[in-house]
Amino acid sequence: MTDMLPQPGVVFSLATYVLMVAILVVVHEGGHYLAGRLFGCRIDSFAFGFGGEIVGWNDRRGTRWKLNAIPLGGYVKFTGDMNEASQPDPALLALPPAEREQLFVFKPLWQRAIIVAAGPAINFVFAILILAGFYIGLGHPVTPPVATQIMPGSVAAAAGLRPGDRITAVDGVATTRFEDIFNKVMVNAGEPMRLTVARGGATRDVTLVPRVVEEKDRFGNVSRHGRLGLLATGRELVRVGPVAALGLAVRDTWEISASIATTIGQIVTGTRSLSEMGGPIKAGVVTGQQASLGVLAFVAFMAFFSINLGFINLLPIPMLDGGHLLLYAVEAIRRQPIGAKVQEWAFMSGFAALMSLMAVLTWHDLGAVGVFHTLSRWVG
Repeated sequence: MTDMLPQPGVVFSLATYVLMVAILVVVHEGGHYLAGRLFGCRIDSFAFGFGGEIVGWNDRRGTRWKLNAIPLGGYVKFTGDMNEASQPDPALLALPPAEREQLFVFKPLWQRAIIVAAGPAINFVFAILILAGFYIGLGHPVTPPVATQIMPGSVAAAAGLRPGDRITAVDGVATTRFEDIFNKVMVNAGEPMRLTVARGGATRDVTLVPRVVEEKDRFGNVSRHGRLGLLATGRELVRVGPVAALGLAVRDTWEISASIATTIGQIVTGTRSLSEMGGPIKAGVVTGQQASLGVLAFVAFMAFFSINLGFINLLPIPMLDGGHLLLYAVEAIRRQPIGAKVQEWAFMSGFAALMSLMAVLTWHDLGAVGVFHTLSRWVG
């Protein structure tokens, strides 16, 4: 059994988490900012963090760049927005046309949609570039999809799989490396999946249901995932060129996004617990753990977190970018803007839902890191 690694200190975890958030906020909000500039929007401020301003400066275009007191997010505030959620100020209707044409709220619908989508999009691009850099510099991990060992009493053993069997497809999708099978199994806990198995010149389809198991990582974090009991060896790091690396990075980013979607779907349907998502405290703990393993592990985790950030922001929840895009889609269908009262209700509802979710996740995080256990000992 692998020895547990020591937990990094609170200060180290907090510092690395703030550093990662700072980078990803600049990336995400930079997407909105650059797209807004592309379409000639006036921008009041580009802020890292929320709350009161600590330090800031104005550029030659009049945009205020500032660092705020709470370093857990950020925003780009376009001229004419009442708040960071980009709700328009009703007073803008009285402005002359020459002034309105530079304001985000009066831009054509397709331009507003691009500006909003640019934030999540650049998160995916950022992750793709990181992964491509890894594949160019270190190689792309490839393990032949051939079973070298079948664990006794496992799901794979019960299905009649044997060492030497080659898995050629998963759920009808061809595969050339074991990593693709492993990733699929990890998120398919308790869900049936179909493997196409080649043996002795013949192929057959086998339907299996990965067993749900709980495991601890090197830091003692417990996770639930699927297991077939099918092992493969012979992993190699294959050197690839820039074009191939980009293609592989795009594919892997897509597959990670699909895994996130599957996991969220399982949480919604009750297959997985909401506590498995993790909140800001758990994210900070895991960030510190990954950073303690070295710069490469930290950068790789940042790429994964960037994909999560891009995906979550595309969910059709008001207050998130996906919520804005949903309202724009309704506006396109209706061929007229949505009423201010409806937008206000939608954003307030979205805000309440997000705050409730964050409260629940933070509560689970506090339990996971042992805060309640410590408090009970103090009280007892």
